[in-house]
Amino acid sequence: MSRASPSKADRWRGHRHSPRPAPVIVSARSTKGRRRGMAMAGKSLGERLAAGPVICAEGYLFELERRGYVQAGAFVPEAVLDHPEVVEQLHRDFVHAGSDIVEAFTYYAHREKLRIIGREAQLEEMNRQALRIAKTVADETGTLFAGDICNTNIYDAADPASLSAARAMFDEQVGWAADAGVDFIVAETFSDAGEAKLALAAIKAAKLPAVITMAIHRAPVTREGMSPEDCCRMLADAGADVVGLNCIRGPKTMLPLIKRIVDAVDVPVAALPVPYRTHDKEPTFQSLRDPHCDCLPGEMPFPVALDPLTCNRFEMAEFAKEAYALGARYLGVCCGAMPHHIRAVAEALGRTPPASRYSADMSKHAFFGTDKSLKAKNREFAREL
Repeated sequence: MSRASPSKADRWRGHRHSPRPAPVIVSARSTKGRRRGMAMAGKSLGERLAAGPVICAEGYLFELERRGYVQAGAFVPEAVLDHPEVVEQLHRDFVHAGSDIVEAFTYYAHREKLRIIGREAQLEEMNRQALRIAKTVADETGTLFAGDICNTNIYDAADPASLSAARAMFDEQVGWAADAGVDFIVAETFSDAGEAKLALAAIKAAKLPAVITMAIHRAPVTREGMSPEDCCRMLADAGADVVGLNCIRGPKTMLPLIKRIVDAVDVPVAALPVPYRTHDKEPTFQSLRDPHCDCLPGEMPFPVALDPLTCNRFEMAEFAKEAYALGARYLGVCCGAMPHHIRAVAEALGRTPPASRYSADMSKHAFFGTDKSLKAKNREFAREL
């Protein structure tokens, strides 16, 4: 049954309708949102993508830094060992908000990063613990369980020794993920196409599905100079199950690149921007500047002063609808993501996750509401607020 699209004001006042793309199965109540996860339990990533869009929450580093459990700068997932209960709760928060995937918090849990902070001896322990935490939540919620590997920061195409070292780093993390029984592995945030291909080879050697996402900086090419679409075509031809972009760029500067990738490949495309208001002159969240703040220690708000440049939930909902319309099917939000962003993405795609039970309904607000039981004097006073 079709309905007229409500105005933005109507949606804000409690009429929470969302555009419903044809392939999406829509739940009527938040309890059904829970059932959806369990109903899809046992379905592979490919099967879920064939049934409709798949939502993946990323951005654990930034969210746990805000909560006081990760150090900005090093950005190592030490919370996995130091505060495992906090990591588990964030997994649950993201699933509650609509994520179809529980991604083990092993981004930057690699040998190079742990060497820098003096915890290399705990490398395997950190990875296995992160995988156990993620598996617990995925098993309980019927969501997909993903391993995660990323840019090594040692890769140099001109240095054969670095290629061997990077591959070894991928192999050990992929091995631990395979031991844990992951459904697939995300290899993310690569700015070198060659490094992404190395990561893909490690995943395929373990006979696991691979989601490979590139990070495109100010120049709209990889560090070797490949266009995003040529890079993703290469990765798809090499066996990647999903290709696309994550991190670095916000919705406005990622979407044009997503369209080019969708047109270039025959596999599902991923789009996971950072939730920041990047634009043509400042296309990445590192390049953003805040002209209204004069108390920063430097000119760059990245990474801990991006708050006033953050996209709101409505902007992330618009991103999800636009990315879906372009043909992207693996959708999410990367560094900076908060649960309400994931809920906005889910609702924009026609979902009703458990967190939708608490989506805004301003009709009940004492001053701005429309409910007839509200006090008239308060509603009349609203213009004074």
